[in-house]
Amino acid sequence: MKPELLNADAIAGALESSYWRVSVVEEIDSTQNYLRTSNPKSGDLITVEYQSAGRGRLDRKFDAEKSSALLFSFYFEPENEVKNLGYLTLLVGASVTATLNEITNNDNFKCKWPNDVLFNQKKVAGLLAEKTSSGVIVGVGINVSTSKEALPVAHATSIFLATDRQINRNELLAKILHNLENDLLDWQSGKDLTAKYRSLSATIGSQVLIALPDGSSVEAKAVDIDETGSLHLDNGQLITVGDVIHLDSKLS
Repeated sequence: MKPELLNADAIAGALESSYWRVSVVEEIDSTQNYLRTSNPKSGDLITVEYQSAGRGRLDRKFDAEKSSALLFSFYFEPENEVKNLGYLTLLVGASVTATLNEITNNDNFKCKWPNDVLFNQKKVAGLLAEKTSSGVIVGVGINVSTSKEALPVAHATSIFLATDRQINRNELLAKILHNLENDLLDWQSGKDLTAKYRSLSATIGSQVLIALPDGSSVEAKAVDIDETGSLHLDNGQLITVGDVIHLDSKLS
């Protein structure tokens, strides 16, 4: 089945407000790079059929066959002061995860701290957040119709492989943006969204091995997250940055 092409009019027509301004391009080096160099306004979003130099967290290369993934970046600039801006990645991850469960009538999509989405412990999506002088650029990559042969690593999957459902990417993006708008507005108003993340977390309750930026590592049980986005361990440590492996699945 040939995937549908992304269509800015179809996406915009499915949205209920003007919060987002969506642009679609055929090919680009990176949606993150584009927004970083284009003087964006809050709510600007670009999505692409193919990116030639996509990057994930920790500068890992992110490859996807043309039109098989939903790849987009958006710029968010708070209208008022938001404490704990570092929580934004978790907020977006939870919003995307909840949307995938909703659109597939499922409950097996889960969040892996700090910025992945899993289906039965296999990675289906990843996020990347970059702070700017006045806001944050958030990039999202979701394997939608990716075939098993095209998966970049053995512990990855796609929505199609996980659920046997072909999802229209225009409809998926519109649904994500609708839910994300509501979450961002709630968050800016001071609402605590950590309970939503906890309910969707695959990391909380898992034995984890965390590689820290200084080269050291820690093994412990993940027990909670807080409003800053920090991961709490059962040894009392709070982790703000780290590369997490779920030891029960060896998923990194």
